[in-house]
Amino acid sequence: MPEGQRADARRNYARILAVAEQEVAAHGPEASLEQIARIAGVGSATVRRHFPTRQALLEAVSKERIEALRLRAAALAGEHSSREALLTWLSEVVAYCVSARGLAAALAYDGDPTQNGCAAALEEAGGDLLARAARDGAVAADVTVADLLSLIVGIALITQYGPDPEARADRLFQLAVAGLSPQR
Repeated sequence: MPEGQRADARRNYARILAVAEQEVAAHGPEASLEQIARIAGVGSATVRRHFPTRQALLEAVSKERIEALRLRAAALAGEHSSREALLTWLSEVVAYCVSARGLAAALAYDGDPTQNGCAAALEEAGGDLLARAARDGAVAADVTVADLLSLIVGIALITQYGPDPEARADRLFQLAVAGLSPQR
């Protein structure tokens, strides 16, 4: 939120964001914008003024988690095994996506990360991990972070409403990993 906004606009933004975080956690990315406005005590036009698209709202709700994943990628960059560093980070992205309803939807995009701040941040964060793993022959040279994020988003979206989504998502991710990188 721009600092140049009035104090009441900043308060509305913070209140809307807090309510949106709770509603997205409870109802997923389809959380009602009108319900968010009602609970926050503002009009729906105020919500739309701060968050002109559902994607903008989901990105704002996911911002802290994305930052944590970015920092985690940086921390793992110095790990001994490039394969393990990459797989640890990707596994954590899967876990975040499943536990934070709405994060997978925030990451979903049509291949243009410039249109999606969350995906762009994670693509940048995972870039070094993937490049190192590719140099070491731990993953195929043509695999991209966008490919891996698309895989994760698919896994998270397909498992989020089933029984034990964390275990199912982890199982599907492990199956994908077996096909992504050679066994050593």
